[in-house]
Amino acid sequence: MDDGVKTPSLVELVEQHSALLYRFAFRLTGSATDAEDLTQQTFLSAHAKISQLRQPEHAKSWLCSILRNAYLKSRRSVSGRPFLLGDQHQELAVESIPEGPFDSEDVQQALGELPDDFKIPLVMFYFQEMSYREIAEELAIPVGTVMSRLARAKSSVRSTLEQRLVQYTGEKSPRD
Repeated sequence: MDDGVKTPSLVELVEQHSALLYRFAFRLTGSATDAEDLTQQTFLSAHAKISQLRQPEHAKSWLCSILRNAYLKSRRSVSGRPFLLGDQHQELAVESIPEGPFDSEDVQQALGELPDDFKIPLVMFYFQEMSYREIAEELAIPVGTVMSRLARAKSSVRSTLEQRLVQYTGEKSPRD
């Protein structure tokens, strides 16, 4: 049955979404090489499954799901790598980092220590700019769980950096 909606070609998908997918992959893997590989793998999978894309306006979400699933599958057999915080998304840093002599490597390491259950919603929220509801739908979890995981992820990053502050300065955290 033809409903008049044209399925985009792989070339169109690559042109429209490759930059976004690369950034998403880079945030998950922390490695340019791994991000390139993951992005390519995503487009290969998308090409094989293009008939499953019923609503072309949801191509971005569909591709991000493929990428996230490929990342999670790869993590089952490989230990984690650091999560990088790009300069373009400093709102996470401002909101979650205590004041102190931190550099991007400290932040990267703190984010990289997050388990995937917390890292993925954090990436989806801050870097894909998805709403709680969209994240919940995409991950098939309740909105409350999304909110909880985001709060715990930010708290974990903050706590890790506060511990580093004590190491740097020898002073106790302002919360102590």
